[in-house]
Amino acid sequence: LPGTPRGLWGALTAVSPQDWEQRQEEDTLLIERILLLVRNVLHVPPDPTEEQQGVDGDASVHDRVLWALHISGMDDLLKFLASAQVEQQWALHVLEIISLMFRDQSPEELAALGQGTAGAEHREDTQELETLRQRELAEKRTRARQRPSRHSRFGGSYVLQGVKSIGDRDVVFHKGLHNLKSYTHDLGKEPRRLPRRRQAA
Repeated sequence: LPGTPRGLWGALTAVSPQDWEQRQEEDTLLIERILLLVRNVLHVPPDPTEEQQGVDGDASVHDRVLWALHISGMDDLLKFLASAQVEQQWALHVLEIISLMFRDQSPEELAALGQGTAGAEHREDTQELETLRQRELAEKRTRARQRPSRHSRFGGSYVLQGVKSIGDRDVVFHKGLHNLKSYTHDLGKEPRRLPRRRQAA
């Protein structure tokens, strides 16, 4: 951090990875004081007058502090303290510091930043697929309009030579050729129904 004595930062980086059994009580107090210092620096509310004087898109004071933490390597140290099993005593301090780091951010912005260029490419691919799908649906609709709405079931007419119809002419068969084997003169006629009185017992 700018303004933090180099000896203090060196002490923290030297003390933190040490085995907790070898750590002196002074080292533990030093780590706690540095974490409290970082928390208090991040806890300072933004000054509205100073924020208004800056140019649009300019980094705020909070963002510059976060950048200084990143440059100094403090974020890596916080990740180490948060993930190390033997450093659980600092968990609440680290959690508070991380929540103060993300104080001015919304979850939507953080998720969009995490996606980065991959998210933009995914959105472009999705839009391209949607346009292709709409185009395909439009082509299907135009093809459906061009086709006749009713299917013609007319399969042709055939003259059955040697099979006489009612008159002296040959039978004209209007069904498909696959139905020719089952042809009888009664084809297509409804069977005559007998009244119940005349039906056999």
